[in-house]
Amino acid sequence: MRAIWKGAVSFGLVSIGVKLYSATEEKDIRFHQVHREDGGRIRYKRTCSVCGEEVTYDDIAKGYDIGGGEMVILTDEDFADLPLTSSRAIDVLEFVPAEQVDPILYNKAYFLEPEGAATKPYVLLRDALIDSERVAIVKVALRQREQLATLRVREGVLLLNTMLWPDEIRTPDFGFLDEDLKVRPPELAMASSLIDSMTGEFEPDVFTDDYRAALQEVIDAKVEGREVVQPEEVEEAPAAAVDLMAALKASVERAKAARGEQPARGGGGGEPTPISSARSAQRAAEKKAAKAPAKKAAAKKTAEKKAAEPAKKTAAKKTAAKKAEPAKKTAARKTAPRKSA
Repeated sequence: MRAIWKGAVSFGLVSIGVKLYSATEEKDIRFHQVHREDGGRIRYKRTCSVCGEEVTYDDIAKGYDIGGGEMVILTDEDFADLPLTSSRAIDVLEFVPAEQVDPILYNKAYFLEPEGAATKPYVLLRDALIDSERVAIVKVALRQREQLATLRVREGVLLLNTMLWPDEIRTPDFGFLDEDLKVRPPELAMASSLIDSMTGEFEPDVFTDDYRAALQEVIDAKVEGREVVQPEEVEEAPAAAVDLMAALKASVERAKAARGEQPARGGGGGEPTPISSARSAQRAAEKKAAKAPAKKAAAKKTAEKKAAEPAKKTAAKKTAAKKAEPAKKTAARKTAPRKSA
């Protein structure tokens, strides 16, 4: 890492020399605008909208639009006398509990490294912040702008978090805030149950930027000249739930199933929960639906059996009569009188 700023932390009468490093970096894949035909970079000229001439950096000043097409021009001399704090000082103003600082105020993060012989007071301030469970509220001038910031400890290093000013935070102004919407206690209880079933320890390394990874594969494929494989389609988001309670119940069950938890079996004694009641009703409906075809099949077999019985009896009679015919003929021959010679 390369230091982007050098200065000192002013802690009462103690001065701690430090170097400032960017603590974060964006991993977005950046592109250049190029000519589609030959890949040439697209360049833009700085031209004046009034005279049309190209302007060099030396002739560029800062202008503030006051409306009506009028512009106030400010030069470097106008900025020189502004009441900025020393550009090389981080002044500690007070120490406050960390939970009192709303995270929406945080802007950018920087690591502080002790410089030279400042290691001992640096470690002293670090350990004092840990022991007091406080963060330091400071002011610092970075890039020609005075900024409010906090000093806290992360992984044994002092971390400077620049902050937005309170008047830079917008006030939410949405219509639903004025509506008198009531949440029913069962819905709130079910939502709390869903939160409990999805509660875990935050491990940021588990989460990845799937879009960036897929885009990098496309770029690598282009570089290597191989066929570009389309990434798998992302599962569509479920449609908005009409029945809030049903959606909450299903979400709780799915979260429990994902964790490998078995649903509680009804062993008698306890009051049925909304989830167990819904499950019992679903099982009863499934059993009823399964029994209906079985009953129909059994009834059909019985009817067929009954219909076949008369036919079997008739066939049996015909067979018996057929077998009896030779016996009758034989008996007739024996009883017939013999003719005299």
